[in-house]
Amino acid sequence: MSEFILETNNLKEEFPEKTVLHDLSFKLKRGTFLSIVGENGVGKTTLIKIILGQLKPSNGTVTFPDKQENIKIGYVPQFRNIDDEYQLSVKNFIGLNFSGYHLPWLTPKEKLRLNKVLQQTNLSKLQNESMGQASGGEKQRAYLAQALVNEPDLLILDESTASLDPVAKEDLLNLVRELNQKTAVTVISVTHDIPLAQQFSDEYLLLKSDGFETGPIGQLKITDYEGGQEHV
Repeated sequence: MSEFILETNNLKEEFPEKTVLHDLSFKLKRGTFLSIVGENGVGKTTLIKIILGQLKPSNGTVTFPDKQENIKIGYVPQFRNIDDEYQLSVKNFIGLNFSGYHLPWLTPKEKLRLNKVLQQTNLSKLQNESMGQASGGEKQRAYLAQALVNEPDLLILDESTASLDPVAKEDLLNLVRELNQKTAVTVISVTHDIPLAQQFSDEYLLLKSDGFETGPIGQLKITDYEGGQEHV
């Protein structure tokens, strides 16, 4: 088994108005918590779409050395507020991510997995409450749980803490970091919050308008971030 779960080689994406990901090449080790940082417009979302297979790069490749196209990826979106009148329970909302899910006919294996994920994300006591009445942090934990039910090899957080209050941000990332350390799931977190990236990550990938840099998180400095402190 390769020590790397993902490799990019000379990635570039050309749009009519600009080019992003200038020959991006890096390798991501299994079990790593990687934060992708950079100003708006440098290609963070583009890179995630390429990894997810939603976008084909103009040049270069993304490969998964061992499992190729069979790698399982869990995706946690940016916070999406759910209407207060939304009646689906937290448990059933999470269960929607099972393939072929039809209430209430989960297989015994799926029921066990769902209960385990509820425990892992600290949602067991809230499982029968409606999603509409959950707090912002609880809703985002439910999105995280949705991403976990299929036991992903790679978990992607796409600005998942952007609209949360400081306490909810730390709670979510503490949970993700604990899962990363206990289950060895590889994590990619796209964020503008450099202090949070420094607190929770192992490594960073800094995308710039004309290139990139990557390394251990301890080497990332706020002063290196294009635009400086005001853009953090």
